[in-house]
Amino acid sequence: MSFTSGQSRWGDVYVTAGSRALSMAGDALAATTLALALQDRGAGGLAVSGLWLAATLPLVALAPLTGRLIDRFDSRVLLVTTGLAQAAVCAVLAFVTAPIALIALIAVLAAGLAISNPTFSALVPSMVSRADLPKASAIGQTASMIGTLLGPAAAGFLVGAFGTRPPLLIDALTYLAVAVAGLLLRTRRNARGAAAPAADAAPPAPWRLRGDGLLLATFLTFGAVVAGVGGVNVIEVFFIRDTLGASASAFGLVTACWTAGMAAGAWVFAKIARRYDDDSGLARGTLLLLGATCVPVVISAAAPGVGLVVALWLVGGLLNGGLGVFSTVLVARRVPERARGRAFSALNAAANGGAMFGYVLAGALLGPFSPRALVFGFGVAGVLAVLAAAAPVARAIRQERVTSTAVA
Repeated sequence: MSFTSGQSRWGDVYVTAGSRALSMAGDALAATTLALALQDRGAGGLAVSGLWLAATLPLVALAPLTGRLIDRFDSRVLLVTTGLAQAAVCAVLAFVTAPIALIALIAVLAAGLAISNPTFSALVPSMVSRADLPKASAIGQTASMIGTLLGPAAAGFLVGAFGTRPPLLIDALTYLAVAVAGLLLRTRRNARGAAAPAADAAPPAPWRLRGDGLLLATFLTFGAVVAGVGGVNVIEVFFIRDTLGASASAFGLVTACWTAGMAAGAWVFAKIARRYDDDSGLARGTLLLLGATCVPVVISAAAPGVGLVVALWLVGGLLNGGLGVFSTVLVARRVPERARGRAFSALNAAANGGAMFGYVLAGALLGPFSPRALVFGFGVAGVLAVLAAAAPVARAIRQERVTSTAVA
């Protein structure tokens, strides 16, 4: 729906990917720097956990509001305003020391991310043709992962060498990339002066997620699976270091393998996604990838050593990378252009909400249960969530076919 009718604007795709990488790196850099600062000042675990919650909660809580905002206002105005505001907030962060103020300002930064990320996601389908969307999605996903990976690493180095203030001032510059992208992008949504619908044209039917059974079931399953994988993110340090007796460097290798697998998977599955002409095939593929991503996690629970976990994490990351491409393409194809901000905000909310639930649940269960048992349990829970969603997705596909036949 509403893909570009001419040649794909690859320049816009790369500008979007680069700015998203910098903003994601900036968000991770700020959160990691402040976590290190709080720990260094003697703050307890409650303050640190509050910081990470503040960095995630706005992405979930504000999704309904930001989705409507993105679908109503000029994308250029939103990106420029958000980027400048985030840069200013980050500059203020460099001179604040009170833990409550730090946490509040991190929440403001995350609120900006709740606007910029779905705005970029909603713009990409308008930059490229339908056939080129999987490739564009792979480029964006790879850039975002690079930013997320580099942010914490840069924070550790910069804080150790210069303290907390210089990293946060550098971080303020990364948010300016969002504003610069808003000015450079030729592709815009809701621009003032855009062609209005004809006076006698019927108003388009409003889009609601609950009215699309296929997407609704997929989003709910997405959130459930991310909850499982998010829980494993909390557990894996104890599983790798304590249960398997591996070194800190081995733990770093394991976590890097999932990210590396995602980068490769985005490109492998971008080619596969192009072969799907119908939404039902894409939905089945997304559901299959959701379940398949959990399988390496389940198997890893029986791993005798870290070597097998490295291989399994590469496979899991590969499938996870494909999942990102398939879900993005599915949303872009099914949702009308005017509602893509709400749709991508909802997808982000499902992912981040699931991750938050997984973090909290894993933290609560780590005491009474062993890391190995929890890795197995979270992985199995993800598989069961996919199996539970199979029937609603199949029912939605059948209903669409009946409707299409009746219209024809």
